[in-house]
Amino acid sequence: MALSSMTGFARISGQSGSYAWAWELKSVNGKGLEVRLRLPPGWDALEIPVRSRTSAVLSRGTIYGTLSLRRDGVAPVVRVNEPVLAAVLATMREMSSRITASPPSLDGILALKGVIEVVDEEEREEQRRAVETDIIARFSEALAELAAMRQREGEALGRVLDARLAEMETLARRADLAPGRRPEAIRLRLAEQVAALLEASERFDPDRLHQEAILIASKADVREELDRLAAHIGQARGLIAKGGAIGRRLDFLAQELHRETNTLCAKSNDVALTTIALELKSVVEQFREQVQNLE
Repeated sequence: MALSSMTGFARISGQSGSYAWAWELKSVNGKGLEVRLRLPPGWDALEIPVRSRTSAVLSRGTIYGTLSLRRDGVAPVVRVNEPVLAAVLATMREMSSRITASPPSLDGILALKGVIEVVDEEEREEQRRAVETDIIARFSEALAELAAMRQREGEALGRVLDARLAEMETLARRADLAPGRRPEAIRLRLAEQVAALLEASERFDPDRLHQEAILIASKADVREELDRLAAHIGQARGLIAKGGAIGRRLDFLAQELHRETNTLCAKSNDVALTTIALELKSVVEQFREQVQNLE
């Protein structure tokens, strides 16, 4: 299964009956799946099927969906709002008995707000339902285009992540082979540190000195961290090869890789090993940033 990013864009337009319409979809990163729709007034019936189709195709990301709509080739209908006209005439008759004025003109009455309404020709229920069905079907096409773009970006991300994992493996091997990790180098540093302790005071308890030597030696050993790094890198490679919606699991592994590199930096008391650990930490951070874009 292919990898998918959480960013993408798609636009599709068409004509259904007397309506010209266009869907515009935009996808950005998100913790879960969130669909934000902007529909024209009176078209709320589209929301439930659109959300259902989106959740069937995508599993993560914030999706912005906008439907623009206009009705062409429909003659406008001019209507007189009878209740408003009656109220206006009644008010005029009442005022004429109290105020001397010239009688109102027809165009003046019709110019009053609310007396005349200009609306589109009413459509039959079956016509409206046919248009809604077509617009929902074409939304699926826009959604497929969006998913295809997300997959293309996901493939590119997969190559980047593979490259970062290869860098981690190289650096981990360099850390494993670092001269400072050789037993003789560790013994030499341990002897130097013990000698420094003895120079500072001759009253060191032998048992306490033995415990301190064991502590120093265990701190210098980063075998466990290197083994866990190798295990996490292997798991990450397996997830990328499997594909699908693996963003959350890869993000967890990225956090674990970050934790191990931090420990490696903290335990290292050799300049060369510290330099390698810092490089490794930088690569892990790059890996983690890219993972944030995966579905």
